[in-house]
Amino acid sequence: MTDKSYQPGLAGLRAFVALARTHHFGSAAEELGVSQPSLSQSLAGLEAGLGLKLIERTTRRVFLTPEGRSLLGKAIAITDAADDFLAAAAGADDPLTGPIRLGLIPTVAPYILPTVLRGIATALPDIRLQVVEDQTARLLAALRDGSLDVAVLALPAETAGIAEIPMYDEDFVLALPSGHPLEGRRRVDPTTLADLPLLLLDEGHCLRDQALEVCRLAGVSPDLGQTRAASLATAVQCVEGGLGVTLIPATAVESETASGELATATFTRPRPGRRIGLVFRASSGREEPYRRLAAVITDLVDRGGAIVPVAAQTGSRTKTGKR
Repeated sequence: MTDKSYQPGLAGLRAFVALARTHHFGSAAEELGVSQPSLSQSLAGLEAGLGLKLIERTTRRVFLTPEGRSLLGKAIAITDAADDFLAAAAGADDPLTGPIRLGLIPTVAPYILPTVLRGIATALPDIRLQVVEDQTARLLAALRDGSLDVAVLALPAETAGIAEIPMYDEDFVLALPSGHPLEGRRRVDPTTLADLPLLLLDEGHCLRDQALEVCRLAGVSPDLGQTRAASLATAVQCVEGGLGVTLIPATAVESETASGELATATFTRPRPGRRIGLVFRASSGREEPYRRLAAVITDLVDRGGAIVPVAAQTGSRTKTGKR
């Protein structure tokens, strides 16, 4: 640092965070409502004051330097705190009265969003949800760089700077081709997976890792076929076509069995499953309103009867981790 008395201004920090989020000077300037020269000047002032290069710009790319990556989290925390301060000063300190950028993993989004979007308009009429569906790693990266506010995913997140609010547990259900000998069984031992061709999602989907963890906990090495799917809907179609079996979360059963071509069976107790929760930046200072949001989402999903809210649990359940 060239000047130990230097105090960074919000304009420079906001320019840095916006560029880290958009990787584009024009988009960052538009997001902040300033001109590109003003944005560049703010960033240059911040870098000069710190004596560090935070953003590297080529003819085609804008990306963070190693120093920029190491300082980004703290810059986001400062700008978040400033936003909270300004909102409180304006008498609008409830983040649930404006836009919320919500991320969801692909094995959750299609099965809870219709219910959540319909119900949240009544429960939280002033909220404006902006929805992003993506895999866990990219949702967590988006949270860290500030392009998402909260995300719904399988816990634990196990990511520094990310806080977790457990919402509900759901069982894994064995999805089978119609007419399979196990169709309708209610007490299938997980060790049975050793004798079944197990279809998995592609790398990066947490449900793939969870299915393998179910097998590991059962002490079996599953028969993994060559078929892999980019989505749970595709995996289900492969099961319907007789290519194997797969595991689906309980919230997906009603939707995926609607065609009548998919059969299911449930496992013996304690049934394997997963815990779903709401995650957010710990630095945001918004735990209390996000807990309210998590409670509303949980209540809406619980109306389908496929989950067990964490707060309502009395018995033990076997849950796999996110990874």
